[in-house]
Amino acid sequence: MINVTDKAVRQLRILLEAQAPQAPNPRKGLRVQIAKGGCSGLQYDMSLDSQKAGDSIVEKEGVEFLIDSESADYLRGATLDYRDELTGTGFFIENPNPARTCGCGTSFEAARPA
Repeated sequence: MINVTDKAVRQLRILLEAQAPQAPNPRKGLRVQIAKGGCSGLQYDMSLDSQKAGDSIVEKEGVEFLIDSESADYLRGATLDYRDELTGTGFFIENPNPARTCGCGTSFEAARPA
């Protein structure tokens, strides 16, 4: 499925712990999905969410990363990382699958997986 770095695991744990006092359902993970949008047609979308039917789950060190079946083909072999750098802070995906990416690097074009 996808690879998840230790930095991404640590950051997700921080986010979940910060939300825990407010959330009645502590069983959440980071949903990583592909959505239509951006200048190349597809973009990454991430949010804290609960598991849904048909999701693939990547569990690492007690936290879960949720991927819907439609996004899974686009993300196969990708690596999810967390970066805190001068040029940007947040979760980043290094994906070997796009046919091309846009100039700003936030969206991509891919042929529909077989």
